[in-house]
Amino acid sequence: MQTPTVDRDHGSTRVVDGVRECVEREQEEHSQGEERPLGGYAVLLATYLTMVLSLGFVVRRRRKLPGRPAAADLALVAVATHKVARMLSKDSVLATVRMPFTRFEGPAGLGEVNESVRGSGLRHAVGELLTCPFCLAQWVATGFTFGMLLAPRATRQVASVFCAVTASDYLQLAYAAAEKKAE
Repeated sequence: MQTPTVDRDHGSTRVVDGVRECVEREQEEHSQGEERPLGGYAVLLATYLTMVLSLGFVVRRRRKLPGRPAAADLALVAVATHKVARMLSKDSVLATVRMPFTRFEGPAGLGEVNESVRGSGLRHAVGELLTCPFCLAQWVATGFTFGMLLAPRATRQVASVFCAVTASDYLQLAYAAAEKKAE
């Protein structure tokens, strides 16, 4: 009886090896010789998918989904998502969050910094995510969206803070431009 098990194990080892070789071949063709953290991207995608599925399950168990988000909530989440993603990826003070994954390159002006990604594999993939406001926006918007479904009042309050900060940013820029024009 153990012989078939050994054969089955050997067969599954061949399947696993074949899949591994196929994945490595695909990665090489995709990367064209460039160092790409595809395994790290897969971990990030799996994390995101797990988060969405888990929160989706919680939402489904707790409440019925609305037909569509209210336009005001959509605008609030959009502006807050922009600000939070920008802050997480570029803010000078929040560089401490990105530090394990990035290298400081220089100031970018207006309280922002330029950073390059460091490391390899998952560390590099996380660095790419944390330095890209466009990439982070998906994660932030997902958080705000589930927040609106699970704790709408609290989420609106938090999002309102970031909307106010965004409006303040634009007012600061307009004020600085008006000062410069007056000189």
